Parts: sequence; C-alpha cells; structure tokens
Amino acid sequence: MPQQPAVVLLSGGVDSTTTLAVAKARGFAPHALTVSYGQRHAVELEAARRVAAALGAAAHKVVRLDLRAFGGSALTADIAVPKDRAPDEIGHGIPVTYVPARNTIFLSLSLAWAEVLGAWDIFVGVNALDYSGYPDCRPDYIAAFERLANLGTKAGVSGMRTFAVHTPLIRMTKREILRTGLGLGVDYALTLSCYDPDDAGVACGTCDACLLRLKGFAEVGIADPAPYRSGTVAE
Repeated sequence: MPQQPAVVLLSGGVDSTTTLAVAKARGFAPHALTVSYGQRHAVELEAARRVAAALGAAAHKVVRLDLRAFGGSALTADIAVPKDRAPDEIGHGIPVTYVPARNTIFLSLSLAWAEVLGAWDIFVGVNALDYSGYPDCRPDYIAAFERLANLGTKAGVSGMRTFAVHTPLIRMTKREILRTGLGLGVDYALTLSCYDPDDAGVACGTCDACLLRLKGFAEVGIADPAPYRSGTVAE
C-alpha cells in the first residue's frame, strides 16, 4: 500500500523536526513545507533543508513571502530580540517575537498544498507547554483552523473525508519532545532554534528559544549538539 501524503510545516528547529519524524513514524509520506517570510534568522532555511534530506521527506518546498512588509515583530522588524529572560517570564504574555498571524498564514499554505496533493493530514509542531506565549500555538486555535479547513476548501466540502491538523507535541515538555525525537533517531545537530543566530548559524544562547532548548537538553541529560556563541553554556 502506498503511503498517504501529509504536509508537515518545517522550520528546521527542534519541534518541527521532531514533528516530521513523528509523521514519518506514523506511516505518512511527509511533504515538508518551509516558509521564507523575511525572518531575521534566515539561516534556519538551511537547517530545514538538512533536516528534510536527512529524514527522507517525500518532497520539500520553500515558499517565499515577505512579512517584513508588515513588521510588528522582533523577527520581521528592527526590534530587539529579548535576551536572558527568567524562566517565569517565558510563557507569560505575548513577547515581541510573536509574528502577527504567522501560523494562520503557514497553515493556510499547508492547506493549499495538501488540497493539491490530495492529502488530508497536516502536521505542525506547535506546543502549549514549553512555549513563549504565542496565541496561535493553543489547542483552541488549532481546532478552529481545522474547522476552517473543512469549511473553506473544495476538498473539505466534498464530504469525502475531512482535513486533520495533527499537533503531536502540543502537550509535551521540551524534555519529552527531545526524548521522542531521539527515540526516532533524530540528529538534533542538524537543527537550529535560535531567534538571533549569526550568519554562520551559531546560536546566541540567550534568547527565549535558546533558553527553552538548553533547558530541555539539560533535563534529558545530554549536551545540545548545536553550536553556541562563546560564553554561553550548551550543556
């Protein structure tokens, strides 16, 4: 039996990489979708390409659009990325690294490709526990988008099947996510999570994404294989 296609949003970070591995382990033929949206950490595109190749994605598309035209985020405008925030600060409030409507845009692109592929399954690595306060990572939001997908597409209203948005990591801690990926053979040296890496892809070690990643690896009890700038701790 041929594998059923699924579209997997892939940024090249820990969560999306683990999600791609989970989709493949569940028997899908994962079609990875990466969005180049004008983010300051564009080196993540190379990480996504490495991951897609290493995990054997059936296809990998990079879609380009420019959310810098709107700005409104530290990732798409000249706004400083928060650094060295205390653990109790992360996850409270919506930080300036939130990109307005980003997951809605990304999921819409995934839905469009899924409809063309004849796929009914979309995977996204959102997380509602170890996350940075983003409103578009919550279960209620995902459920709402899934309803939209089935109401607003030719495939959805055909009544043949319904679209499903899979969020396998949504209730996992970063430690649980890493353990899942390691159990599936993921090489996290291929990934990049940092909001403010240098041009060579070396992580800052102090932004929210780096702090959550480092905390997860510390809890698993292994060194993070990602390169970090001098003076930061990666283990």
